Amino acid sequence: MHQHMKLLVVEDEKKIANLINNGLREQGYTVDVFHDGVEGLKQATSQPYDAIVLDIMLPGLDGLSVLRSLREKKIATPVMILTARGEVNERVDGLNAGADDYMSKPFSMDELVARLRALMRRVTGESISFYKAGDLSMNLVSREVLRGTRKVTLTPREFRLLEYLMRAADQVLTRTQIIERVWEYHFDPGTNLVDVYIQRLRRKIDDGETHKMLQTIRGVGYSIVSK
Repeated sequence: MHQHMKLLVVEDEKKIANLINNGLREQGYTVDVFHDGVEGLKQATSQPYDAIVLDIMLPGLDGLSVLRSLREKKIATPVMILTARGEVNERVDGLNAGADDYMSKPFSMDELVARLRALMRRVTGESISFYKAGDLSMNLVSREVLRGTRKVTLTPREFRLLEYLMRAADQVLTRTQIIERVWEYHFDPGTNLVDVYIQRLRRKIDDGETHKMLQTIRGVGYSIVSK
């Protein structure tokens, strides 16, 4: 899906760098990781990237200096800066220096991926408006959902849940991921909210169909299985 998309990650905390690297690779991106500002800048100026994830606190050369150098060299690659929690002035400095967005640590990997996608869409102008898995299709513009030729009517929240599942078709999404993305809670409210909505969605898309698309993977989460 994103085979052609190449990202540069400059982050000196190895654990966070690995987390970002793995998370982005899982989404199909190609990723280069560097742990210091000098190396990162050299890399960012020597080859094209679709987006750069840049930590502010870096050895060698700090993130803001890297960012200013890039912008002075007229390199317009979208840059997402990472700041430690509460460093408000650094975020402001970062945006003034030409960053496109920022996130403060700790952050959710799902949100980082979503926001990087949004950054790259703004630049390329490409926006996905149609999802298809098996005979289930979803048009984000007309908000029409079809199972084969049968029209499926969903509430806005059900639509959002299905969109998230369709976007990651054939991958298993955990309840926590679903709650973070669909309800924007950064905690599990401890209710069976997700299960209730999954049941409702399952009735609407799978009842009366031989192939059941919405699968529960016991103890893990849920998945739209296209085949």
